[in-house]
Amino acid sequence: MSEYIVSARKYRPDSFGTLIGQDNIAQTLKNSILRGQLAHAYLFCGPRGVGKTSTARIFAKTINCSDPTPDMEPCGKCESCQSFAEGRSYCIHELDAASNNGVDDIKALMDQVRIPPQVGKYSVYIIDEVHMLSQAAFNAFLKTLEEPPAHAIFILATTEKHKILPTILSRCQTYDFNRITIEDIVRNLRGIATREGIKIDDESLHIIAHKADGAMRDALTIFDQTVAFCGTEVKYQDVLKNLNVLDYEHCFMLVEDFLRGDYAAALLKFDEILSKGFNALHFMAALSSHFRDLAVSKSAGLEALLDLPESLKKKYREQAERCPIQFLYDSLNITTACEAGYRASINPRLHIEFALMKLSFLSRKVQDQPAAGRPAMQETRPAPAPSSSEVGRQDSGPVPGPADTDKDEKPRETAPRRRQGRNGAPAGLSIKSVMSGTEDNATADAPRPELSEIPDDELLKFKWKDLAARYASKPRLANTLSSSSLDIMLRDGAKHVTFTVQNVAQKEWIESKLLHELEKAFRGLAGSDRIYLKVSVLPDTEVKQTVYMPSEQAKDLMSKNEEVKNLVKDFELDVK
Repeated sequence: MSEYIVSARKYRPDSFGTLIGQDNIAQTLKNSILRGQLAHAYLFCGPRGVGKTSTARIFAKTINCSDPTPDMEPCGKCESCQSFAEGRSYCIHELDAASNNGVDDIKALMDQVRIPPQVGKYSVYIIDEVHMLSQAAFNAFLKTLEEPPAHAIFILATTEKHKILPTILSRCQTYDFNRITIEDIVRNLRGIATREGIKIDDESLHIIAHKADGAMRDALTIFDQTVAFCGTEVKYQDVLKNLNVLDYEHCFMLVEDFLRGDYAAALLKFDEILSKGFNALHFMAALSSHFRDLAVSKSAGLEALLDLPESLKKKYREQAERCPIQFLYDSLNITTACEAGYRASINPRLHIEFALMKLSFLSRKVQDQPAAGRPAMQETRPAPAPSSSEVGRQDSGPVPGPADTDKDEKPRETAPRRRQGRNGAPAGLSIKSVMSGTEDNATADAPRPELSEIPDDELLKFKWKDLAARYASKPRLANTLSSSSLDIMLRDGAKHVTFTVQNVAQKEWIESKLLHELEKAFRGLAGSDRIYLKVSVLPDTEVKQTVYMPSEQAKDLMSKNEEVKNLVKDFELDVK
């Protein structure tokens, strides 16, 4: 039986050209070698499995290669390259900081650094997981790292850059490694499968790439696990079963249930998913991702945002055509809210089942809207008793044609022209009717409030305090609202209320996240829908300067109190 080598080791990159997804870093390192501009210390940081240690090895092998290629790749034939490949190199040293993290280990490293290389130009020290060094070890390493011998080069690798001392960071050239894209992982796995004689479809490769979360080493490990389970012919269903991944088909079927308004089928499907051992929160996250992909597929110019094989992109486009954009938007609102409240729920299963029911009823509302090209069915209302001035006039029912009109009957009065609302839209149109292309009859028939019904300024200022109190659970927002100054203007038959915030960041956040919610709540408190909100930023002169530093507090106290100022001057105190 031949010795088996896992794919993560067998197909580990051994040259800059075989690095996956780090082209900018590879090109920068090759240029530095070509121009002879080598630094004495490098820091490679980034997520796990993206090639930090492999890049360090390739870089160390290339700078010691006696005959590199014109593209600055190691030749693989000289004594330095062969000794490194065989694991007997005396000029490239690897140190695991997780198990050698004390001061004594750093002292031993400092003694070793003084020895010049026997083969090659440089002694390269690769310290992996450098964030595991102790505080004392970091301090002992500082001087050597700043001024090493001319033949010594340090390459530090870590997954947690924030744990490294700033004094260490300032002495290194820092390279941030990116997560590897799904397309690059799929392309690499497809090439490995071809070399190994393994048949696998693109859908399975995408499942493995998604599971790897941007780490090539994880992708190769999952690939080996899948091949061990399925053999040389890998099938999509076997991959799902082995990795315990939720199939895309479940989400497609659930959306079909939602569109039909069949909440019972959706609940049964959710129970089936739970019975297979899937995590309920992961299921809801997958459903949110599915609605997001449907919304992306709805627009023809957003295909690049889908990390999916072409066969799945086609299915998403087909289902997206049957989903109104308002349905997708409201569905994402429901699923994301369900995810946010899942952990705080006492009954998590009921929490998700209630969200599924809301999704089903939401689709029923969409289906209840009249189809395009068909007149909306009006609700039949009893006709009011006609007054003496309205004899011969009809308030309901169809308009009589010429043949049905009595000669003695007065001609029907022309309907008054509809008043124009904000932005030129008819005042009797609701948001729902505008999006669906039909007029909301109930809103159209309801009388608009007259100018006399618009609340006065004093009432608005009083209700603004109630609006701030409503957000007491969000202290920062409540404080911002309560401290705002209001500028109220009457224009175009409506009250335009402008409130102030401290800075531009607050203004942009409120406009993008909360303005419509605040406007709706304020209208409800004031009892009028003829109110519009706008945000503005206070001038710099009106923003109070907050004093934080002790020196600033001292200067502020001196400016307000002449006696304190004289005391500091007499005793020649140093205000810091």
